[in-house]
Amino acid sequence: MTENEELQEMGETETRQKILVADDEASIRRILETRLKMVGYDVVTAEDGEEAVEVFNKTNPDLVVLDVMMPKMDGYGVTREIRRTSDVPIIILTALGDVSERITGLELGADDYVIKPFSPKELEARVKAVLRRTISKDIIIPASSSSGTPAVASKNGKNIITAGAIKIDTARRQVFRKNERIRLTGMEFSLLELLVNNSGQAYSRNEILQHVWSYPADHRIDTRVVDVHISRLRSKLEADPANPELILTARGIGYMFQRIN
Repeated sequence: MTENEELQEMGETETRQKILVADDEASIRRILETRLKMVGYDVVTAEDGEEAVEVFNKTNPDLVVLDVMMPKMDGYGVTREIRRTSDVPIIILTALGDVSERITGLELGADDYVIKPFSPKELEARVKAVLRRTISKDIIIPASSSSGTPAVASKNGKNIITAGAIKIDTARRQVFRKNERIRLTGMEFSLLELLVNNSGQAYSRNEILQHVWSYPADHRIDTRVVDVHISRLRSKLEADPANPELILTARGIGYMFQRIN
């Protein structure tokens, strides 16, 4: 799809989605602001962490692009502040080769990352993929394998999936334990939905990244994005995250949700 076609597609929605770009490098802010506006987003910017939190609270953006290394408050601090009150998607910008930055950002609640230096086109693709997964109410889930695993498990007419004490409302994209809501980010919910709707079927990390994050199959990727999100899900859903009973490790393959009859 060309940039003009993307812009036309965006224009068909009632409101333009808003992106907050926070980076202390003026050249990066300027390039990203220009490119993201070209494909149909509204863009607000911040040059340090404190300003990022202030702008976030004032403008209520649909997604945040956040550099890790910023003055006054680093990207980790900004992520913590945002996650105190909001599940808005966050894409962090990290230095090439600094794996610890990526892992820390993901553990704090970021949805994805892009490594510096990066092409604006790559970031645009990540923004589009994350927004599609976290905002859309009509997530397409891959069909189950030919092994006979049901594509949708224990689902009633109100789109409720039950797994033990956990109830998943796919229409409202919400999760409950008994009557208490468990807060998930949009990407966490999409990952959970993929596994639950195909319970008993194991997915490799690469398959999960393709289905949930929309990474191309031939893209060289760091599969720890999946590992961190699985860990976050387990910490929220499992009675004992160290000994999970819902989200299982499929040895030699990846992950799966316990089979639901």
